Amino acid sequence: MTESILVTGATGTVGQHAVSALANRDADITLGVRDPDSVRDDFASTGNLVAFDFTKPETWGTALTDVDRVFLVRPPVVDDSDITAFVDAAGRVGVSHIAYLSVLGAEKNPLIPHYRIEKHIVGVDVEHTFLRASFFMQNLLEVHRRDIVEHDEIFVPAGTGRTSFVDARDLGEVAAVVLTEPGHENRAYDLTGPEALDYNAVATIFSDVLGRSITYPQPSLLSFALRMRRHGKPLGFIAVMCGIYTTARLGLAARVTDDSRRLLDRQPRSMRDFVEDHADDFRRDK
Repeated sequence: MTESILVTGATGTVGQHAVSALANRDADITLGVRDPDSVRDDFASTGNLVAFDFTKPETWGTALTDVDRVFLVRPPVVDDSDITAFVDAAGRVGVSHIAYLSVLGAEKNPLIPHYRIEKHIVGVDVEHTFLRASFFMQNLLEVHRRDIVEHDEIFVPAGTGRTSFVDARDLGEVAAVVLTEPGHENRAYDLTGPEALDYNAVATIFSDVLGRSITYPQPSLLSFALRMRRHGKPLGFIAVMCGIYTTARLGLAARVTDDSRRLLDRQPRSMRDFVEDHADDFRRDK
């Protein structure tokens, strides 16, 4: 049976790859985006583009029309109360399954919104799958590219801690698997890459692939925050990033699991795979 699936954040870091993976499966895709006209040329042939915003409930009805399943991604700037209200609305209109992109360790950390959202989803009359993801490799491209290109540095305050980086492309494929294949209902998966690396090791991989020396200066949290402000990042974003890197500093981000490999039926992408695939994006002459 063909499933009708709403992908929220369809143009985002993970959402875009979920859309690509679902397009290769027997699924009717609804792409929820804030401004459909701005991406119509890129996604018009992929699925049904609809205006969608978690903070505007008036957009939810159209987005959820005839939808069986939802890939739920929380934008960092959206309050968890808006997400849980949307979950309630999805349950009321008969959505049968929500796959929620959470974070590794969310079930043990009541201080983060993902913990509260997971708990709320469990209490709603829908089947669910929690995709608890480790740190995205793509953050090195989307957040830290400038430091790598202009300063030959990976400038993050992670100390000597290791991180089990995961590629957003693999997360998108996993989302497509759990939303279109049976047996994943009311399950939680801890999704990591194949190895845990400290940032000295990451810098070595960048150096090898790019053919120039990339260093990891191990900045303090204060030095990192000051540089991010100089880059124009908002204080709220900086605070979130400091929290993420503190987790690594404390040695809490190194856990490697087998869930990605089992769901993908292959080894997940490594950091070297990621850097090789995006090498041109880290060239100085781009």
